[in-house]
Amino acid sequence: MASDIIEWPGDLLVPGECRPNLVPFTRSGGRSLGGVQPSVRTDLGYWSIEYHDVPLYGADRMRTFEAIKDILSGSSGRIAVPIYAPDRAPFVDGIPAIPEVLPHDDDTFFDDDTGYLQGGISIVSQGVTPIGVTVMQLRIIEGDAALSGTLFSFNHALYRIGQVIEVAGDMQTVRISPTVRELIPDGADLEFDRPTCLCNLVDDRGMDNGSNMIGYESVSVNFNEDTNYWNLLALGQI
Repeated sequence: MASDIIEWPGDLLVPGECRPNLVPFTRSGGRSLGGVQPSVRTDLGYWSIEYHDVPLYGADRMRTFEAIKDILSGSSGRIAVPIYAPDRAPFVDGIPAIPEVLPHDDDTFFDDDTGYLQGGISIVSQGVTPIGVTVMQLRIIEGDAALSGTLFSFNHALYRIGQVIEVAGDMQTVRISPTVRELIPDGADLEFDRPTCLCNLVDDRGMDNGSNMIGYESVSVNFNEDTNYWNLLALGQI
C-alpha cells in the first residue's frame, strides 16, 4: 500500500450517516422483438461512499478537516475512508464488540506502550485469492456464521459478500463484489469490524465548508472508489 494514502480519522470526524453503495457496470444489448433491452451484469463496478452530517464543531475537528482538505488537494488525492455499518458486520449474536488492546504473546507491548487492536470479528482468507475473481474461501475464527450481505476489506479494498456457495465446518465459499482488487494471500486477516475503502473525492470541491456564528457546522462529503489505483497496482506501476 502506497505511503501517500491517508486515512480518514474514523473516531473524530464521525458522519451522522454513511451510505456505502456498489455501483454496478452492466452491458446492454440491442432491443428484442418485444421492445425490451436486456442488461447483462459484468464483474466490474466501483464503490460510492457518501458521508452526511459530518460534525465540524470544535477546533480539533475543524483543523483536522482542513488538513485533510489540503493533503488531498481535490479529487486526485487518495484517502481510505471507514465504513460505518455495524448492522452489516457479522458480530457474534449481532452485538458489536468494543476492540481490545492486547499485548504480544510474552505479555509485553510495543515501545510506546501500545498493543495490538483486536476487534470482535476474526475471519481469515483460506487459500490464495487472485486478482479479478469473484469467489473466495473464508475461515471463521470468531464471528457470526451468516455472512451474506456483510462487508469486509483487505488493504483498503472493500468487498460485499453475496451468495454463500458452500459451507464446510468453519470454512465458507462465498461470492463477492466487486472483483478482487489485489491478491489476497492465504491466511490474511480480513477487516469486518470497520472495513475501509480507498477513495477519491467525487469532485475537486468535495470538501467545501465554512463557519457560522453559532460555531457549529455539519457537512456532507462524497467519495468514489479509486479504481485507477488498483489498475496501476495490477500493472506494477505503483
